[in-house]
Amino acid sequence: MNTSLAEHVAIVTGGSRGIGAEIVKALAAEGAKVVFTFNSSEARAREVEQAVSGAGGTAIGKKCDVSDGAAVEEFIAGVAEEHGRIDVLVNNAGITRDKLLMRMTEEDWDDVMQTNLKACFNTIRASVKTMMRARKGSIINITSVVGITGNPGQANYVSSKAGLIGLTKTVAKEFGSRNITANCIAPGYVETDMTGDLNEKQREAILSQIPLGRTATPEEIAGAVVFLASEKSRYITGQVLSVDGGMHM
Repeated sequence: MNTSLAEHVAIVTGGSRGIGAEIVKALAAEGAKVVFTFNSSEARAREVEQAVSGAGGTAIGKKCDVSDGAAVEEFIAGVAEEHGRIDVLVNNAGITRDKLLMRMTEEDWDDVMQTNLKACFNTIRASVKTMMRARKGSIINITSVVGITGNPGQANYVSSKAGLIGLTKTVAKEFGSRNITANCIAPGYVETDMTGDLNEKQREAILSQIPLGRTATPEEIAGAVVFLASEKSRYITGQVLSVDGGMHM
């Protein structure tokens, strides 16, 4: 285990699988005490806890619907009371409800916006109180390459991820004087459950758009999170770090 984040307390939303699970493991491997949320995948959350514990780290999963403001306030307050600090917040939780715009329902739109954007407002608002008292903190929001480029069939998802970029820049400006940084990571296509259903033709079409000629691994996204959570990035704020193999150029 490394110690670059020793004594740090990190919160990760949606940490039971995919990119979120790798973020939890990477932060814990650097010495952070990680508290992560899950909504429905309790068995997978316990697997993440065990994997981190087996590697000598500390991670605890808590069930929390991050789109519920009251639930988030209670969750964040509990973390702050138990650990006395919140150093890092990673907003990773996200869902898709993909449809062409003419077929998209209000429910499709609202569900995605609630989980992907409103939840980030909830967690930032609740966590920043503790960070302000400490006059230090790192907020890292996982957006997406499509939040920069747009994408047919994902009007709701794209809007939520583009909105997250705007939210991040505003948070960076509002809280910079308190030494709190806020940045986005914009992954391209990553090998996770969410992209595992692509057929070969779809996969080839995607790879043709990526200069590096391959998709990312969840570990590569997690590595970028560790960098933005560390002291090495203290003068970086309000930025969008694209981890997409050059896809959006």
